[in-house]
Amino acid sequence: MPTFKYTGKNQEAKTVTGKIAAESKEAVIEELRKRKLTITSLVELKGAAAAGKKSAFQGKKVKPDDLVIFARQLATMVDAGIPIVQGIDALQDQVTHPVFKKVLNTIKEDIQHGNSLSAAFAKHPAVFDTLFVNMVRVGETGGVLSAVLDRIASYMEKTLRLKRKVKSALIYPAVVVSMAIIITVVLLVKVVPTFAGIYDSFDAQLPAMTLLLINVSNILKNYLLFVIAGVILAVVAVMRWHKTDRGAEAIDGFLLKMPIFGELLRKVAISRFSRTLATLIQSGVPILESLEVVNKTIGNRVLENVINDVKNSVREGESIATPLSKSKVFPPMVTRMIGIGEKSGQMEKMLSKIAEFYDDQVDAAVDGLTSIIEPLVIAVLGVVIGFIVIALFLPIISITNLV
Repeated sequence: MPTFKYTGKNQEAKTVTGKIAAESKEAVIEELRKRKLTITSLVELKGAAAAGKKSAFQGKKVKPDDLVIFARQLATMVDAGIPIVQGIDALQDQVTHPVFKKVLNTIKEDIQHGNSLSAAFAKHPAVFDTLFVNMVRVGETGGVLSAVLDRIASYMEKTLRLKRKVKSALIYPAVVVSMAIIITVVLLVKVVPTFAGIYDSFDAQLPAMTLLLINVSNILKNYLLFVIAGVILAVVAVMRWHKTDRGAEAIDGFLLKMPIFGELLRKVAISRFSRTLATLIQSGVPILESLEVVNKTIGNRVLENVINDVKNSVREGESIATPLSKSKVFPPMVTRMIGIGEKSGQMEKMLSKIAEFYDDQVDAAVDGLTSIIEPLVIAVLGVVIGFIVIALFLPIISITNLV
């Protein structure tokens, strides 16, 4: 994405300079108009100049917990009447994360040079996402910055809580499955060949189960590195394919249709969609901009396509609920509640209720997933280990019977 350097005048007639990344010059002009800037110069940067200060922080992550604390404390300072620069300076002194400390220092310098807080945040997309920047911009314009920052912190806390629930649901089965695979591979690579060497001295016909197990063991032992390399290459290929439009749509659609996991991911996505849209509307962000932000934060290409249909519908003066109901991704209850919210003018209230309902649904799904996965994995592991044990000892039992 190209980077542009701009110079302009803000509403106080102060000269403002900065850099912004966008798809085109027209997109930059539209963004700067939203910031109430009168453009005097706009130049596309090339090579190293395009990176500027932002390159120092590229690829480095700041913990979401640090952002929550920052937003909450900055809201308190703004509400107390402390100037933004002094507030950020005070928060910078108590921040322990080295990257975040440098980012805050850069933001402080940008504000001192005449940039708005949202414009300064927008220069660090790896730290402050689109939702954060848009809400801060609305808070600055409407004079309700402290309330908006507090709302951002509450939103992020609830989103983090939801992510942790999903991670806790997925980590346990992943660990159990990984251990089961490791145990099986060790048995096939280390234990089975030892028995195979013993059986070679018997000079007798081995049972079919034992022969199958030995053949699988030989293949795995001789080609284990190739198998690992193949798995890694397959994962890399899927990840690269997921970066394409067609691949992302196919993979994300498959994930939503998966048994057990698919329903959990769907509930998480509906909760995130509802909470994000409710927070943006409640903060005063226009509906089309809100949908654009939701589209960038939803994290699923199938749902992104649905939201694009919703944007087109709203742009043409139609409702939000109609394209959602046609998508068959959102349950009828959700689309009906959104439809009622549109007609009654209580859209954010309905969306908040939907988010709370699906948070409870995710809790129930996580508990159910844990209760299902544990006995299922134990059963599969029992069958595999049982097959290996029976196949290994079957020749010994046969010989014992003959003796």
